[in-house]
Amino acid sequence: MMPRTVLTPAAPVSVRPSRGTALAPELGVWPVRERRWRVMKTAASARGALAGGAVLLLAVLAAVFAPAVSPYDPLKQDLTRLLAPPGPAHLLGTDNIGRDVLTRVIWGTRVSLIAGFVSVTMAVAAGSLLGLVAGYRGGRIDGFIMRLMDAVLSFPALVLALALGAVLGAGLGGVLIALGVVYTPTFARLMRGQVLTIRTREYVFAARVLGAPDWRIVRTHVLPNAATPIVVQASLSVAFAILAEASLSFLGLGVPPPEPSWGSMINAGRGYLQQAPWIVFGPGAALFITVLGLNFVGDALRDALDPRLSMR
Repeated sequence: MMPRTVLTPAAPVSVRPSRGTALAPELGVWPVRERRWRVMKTAASARGALAGGAVLLLAVLAAVFAPAVSPYDPLKQDLTRLLAPPGPAHLLGTDNIGRDVLTRVIWGTRVSLIAGFVSVTMAVAAGSLLGLVAGYRGGRIDGFIMRLMDAVLSFPALVLALALGAVLGAGLGGVLIALGVVYTPTFARLMRGQVLTIRTREYVFAARVLGAPDWRIVRTHVLPNAATPIVVQASLSVAFAILAEASLSFLGLGVPPPEPSWGSMINAGRGYLQQAPWIVFGPGAALFITVLGLNFVGDALRDALDPRLSMR
């Protein structure tokens, strides 16, 4: 009779990586802190990232602390200083009714940043929800939502924004809704494409086999993996939204006068380009620098969050 061999289970061995040691990146198990640091380092090393971040920070500070840093009241008129050229008293001169251009540029930063960030946030929320439902459910729901998005995309963006602005009336609220509707299809189509790819992955199939409900699969597996391109597209869309708001204000459908807005200031100064070009130069330069800085930030985020670019 063969003797019985009793196998003693080995004590579990706990393998803990040393501090600062990263696990294999190809397994997708980078420590959270190291992954965040890696993203920030890659974004900061991108060309123009620091300049873009400085411009964005300066614009945000100017918008938040406009009452403190503005040398004058943006609505105050000085009829003795009409079309005054730039000088010590007015660094960017005055407009046709004696208002300080620099002060109005600073206050106009508020309108531009609100229009850019709020409208894109609305578009991200609505578009991501529609794209998520369309991509995950499929079938007739997918067809209906996508045909609706195609109908919106069939109109030129500025023409649709003008039409919606005319219906909603002049004002910042109408501009936000109009721009939110215009940019919603972009995020809906992007989210749908990500969901269609992610829902066929093995980990999603395994979660279904284990009995996980749809809402848990969406929250745990779909949304985290689909968020990266949405964030990159949102960062780039803010700059275009600011340009669109300036265009609407230039055409008279943005913030009504006398509230300062870069687009309306450019519109008011276009009749004085020969005798007082500084009226247009101030808001035009602010618009150009802000949009350029936001584009630099968006490119840096794309380089940091896209694995195909960050591994180069």
